[in-house]
Amino acid sequence: MARLFHVPLSPFCRKVRLSLAEKRIEVELVEERYWEADADFLRRNPAAKVPVLRLDGKMLAESAAICEYIEETRPEPPLMPTDPEGRFEVRRLVGWFDDKFHHEVTSKLLYERVNKKVTGRGYPDSRNVKDGAKAIKYHLDYMTWLLDHRRWLAGDSMTLADFAAAAHLSSLDYISDVDWNRSQAVKDWYAKIKSRPAFRSILADQIPGFRPPPHYADLDF
Repeated sequence: MARLFHVPLSPFCRKVRLSLAEKRIEVELVEERYWEADADFLRRNPAAKVPVLRLDGKMLAESAAICEYIEETRPEPPLMPTDPEGRFEVRRLVGWFDDKFHHEVTSKLLYERVNKKVTGRGYPDSRNVKDGAKAIKYHLDYMTWLLDHRRWLAGDSMTLADFAAAAHLSSLDYISDVDWNRSQAVKDWYAKIKSRPAFRSILADQIPGFRPPPHYADLDF
């Protein structure tokens, strides 16, 4: 069985979990306190980051590389288009959410509100929280523009780009940091992806000391 060393609210870990679940790959989840830099964990990934996936007798690190490895070795059901232009657009949007969105929003909200407390690194920086709350509006508007032109974020089919976005937004939704009333298009998209069987284990996550809002696991929110 595959084994994933992860942190429940990490969007990078959630992206990998969604890919594994969509491909129906059975996996054992192991919560990893990566910030403690345990020697065993550093042997698995010297970069001291999650996720780390043990699959096919290999230790795989870096979420984007992991997801593409899964796609290449387990191509059904597909999470990448077959044409070069489509694959580029998926990779572009995965990069958008894992880089730009993460830097401007996730790191300012989730990391300040949750990660600092969990890792014992102090209290939230109110300026960062304010900046993140402002930035997420821009990103929701960008997603709205994409969805006005496409059925899914990268095109007519659900792809890894949708999982990357949903991984970040679901983590933020756990701490009530997403204004779903800002965009009906984004809300409908999220309800659609949230209803997939692949999302079930994510919606069941419980973080000690943090209680999700009532709508978090509600498929008809």
